[in-house]
Amino acid sequence: MAYLGEEIKKLGFGLMRLPKNGDDIDIEQVKQMTDAFLEAGFTYFDTAWAYAGSEDAIRQALVERYPRERFQLATKNAAWINCKTREEAIAQFETSLKQTGAGYFDFYLLHNLGEGRTRFFEEYDMWSFVQEKKAEGLIKHIGFSFHSTPEELDEILTKHPEAEFVQLQINYADWDNPAVQSGGCYEVARKHGKPVIIMEPVKGGMLATPPESVRKILREAEPEASEASWAIRFAADLEGVITVLSGMSNMEQMQDNLSYMKTFDGLTGEQKTVLQKAQEELNSIPLIPCTTCNYCAKVCPNDIGISGSMTAMNYYTLYSDKAAALNQENWLVSRHNRKRAAECIKCGKCEQVCPQHISIREELEKIAAAFEQ
Repeated sequence: MAYLGEEIKKLGFGLMRLPKNGDDIDIEQVKQMTDAFLEAGFTYFDTAWAYAGSEDAIRQALVERYPRERFQLATKNAAWINCKTREEAIAQFETSLKQTGAGYFDFYLLHNLGEGRTRFFEEYDMWSFVQEKKAEGLIKHIGFSFHSTPEELDEILTKHPEAEFVQLQINYADWDNPAVQSGGCYEVARKHGKPVIIMEPVKGGMLATPPESVRKILREAEPEASEASWAIRFAADLEGVITVLSGMSNMEQMQDNLSYMKTFDGLTGEQKTVLQKAQEELNSIPLIPCTTCNYCAKVCPNDIGISGSMTAMNYYTLYSDKAAALNQENWLVSRHNRKRAAECIKCGKCEQVCPQHISIREELEKIAAAFEQ
């Protein structure tokens, strides 16, 4: 099915995690992956100004080697990164045009709206800017990527009906996750009639190696199918989806994705039942029952990143990936100017207001022990 007048198959090549040769992007491997992707009939490539080296790599691997009408290219503007003026934010667009050599962008996104980042796009009037560039023919479709609550997404889409699409983090693990609310955000986009581009369908690779009890369910159903394939097919089966982005880092991942997405035309009833069982199993794993209401943050005298710390600890519990959990903690705690769990002074004020009755001091002590080593 076509959305926004574009015929796009349900797999997009996410260019954030490209293969490396030492510290540099492996351009030759990216060329091989690009060739295989296009040969299989897929056409959507997703990069961003903020993805170091990615725009330059896709110029070499794609733009300089194929006719422009052969593919769709998306990139993004991160006005909240080191921009002090509107001119600096606008300059990202010109930089992206130069680095990609694409001439125009099929999809141009305001990058990572939500929380404190949204205001930069308003203050710099980036919404008017992208509409001007669309009128000039330098952008075909304007939209935004988003990481926050369904309520904030509803506010943005109500205020900016000119957004033609929205890019959301959606996967079967986060569908009902109170820290991400994938399902709720998806429903808001559908309510506003906006088609969706899906990012993080494999949750940054975590659903390629899910907990063993979840893997057992998936393997018993389809022994030959990769765990990642279940995650991507879950996302691709949703209504109103333009494409599902997969951040492929090597040819093996590319070939796996192509093997099942070339002929994908929806999940069967049996496959949906399997995924439901996988979700139920994930939900049964004992986690800290934090709903990120952040009442605790309002009363904490030491400004501890309580909910962010608990979200990161839940990642660690589910996937046994300490590096990924620490990245989550850095993003949700340190990058939000909150203090880490080890700095809790154990006053107990947070526990007095927690609707979930979590023993927060005890949990923060466990988190500190896990993450401070």
